[in-house]
Amino acid sequence: MSQGKAIIFSAPSGAGKTTIVRHLMGLHDLRLSFSVSATTRQMRDYEVDGKDYYFITPEEFLARAKKGEFIEWEEVYTNQYYGTLYSEVERIWNSGGHVIFDLDVVGGLNIKKILGDKALSIFVKAPSVAVLEDRLRKRSTESPEKIEQRVSKANQEMAFEPRFDRVIVNDELEKALQEAEVCVRHFLTAP
Repeated sequence: MSQGKAIIFSAPSGAGKTTIVRHLMGLHDLRLSFSVSATTRQMRDYEVDGKDYYFITPEEFLARAKKGEFIEWEEVYTNQYYGTLYSEVERIWNSGGHVIFDLDVVGGLNIKKILGDKALSIFVKAPSVAVLEDRLRKRSTESPEKIEQRVSKANQEMAFEPRFDRVIVNDELEKALQEAEVCVRHFLTAP
């Protein structure tokens, strides 16, 4: 894997990283292609297999991990695995594009460690954990117990912030989108 660069967006759930990634994907001159992760979690109503995630069983996931098909993978929640397939990154780089990742904090740092200077890691955070919790509740995609679990995990993930190349505080969406765009353009055009 030698061509292209990689942009890694990581954040606690509800911080807005997916919104930022979607915005950047719409800027066609950046030649960004989304790296579709594999997961064992249940597909949400609005998601499409192969577009949002590759939804596979825990058994298939672990078998593929054992074969070394993942750049990185982890058990994010009990029996809920997420991972990045080598084949996904190769597909994008071979097409002349740059890979953009939307990953949890640990996955993002693992990819950064593997790709080194070919990757820019960006941590997105909400102005506070209270704002984050409010956003998760307004999303109405999960039970109160799941939201509590995600908020608890967010508190742990915030400790990883200093290990990222850049931090974007998503307080005002337009400002966060603009900051992300400037940051990514600079990285992609640098030698």
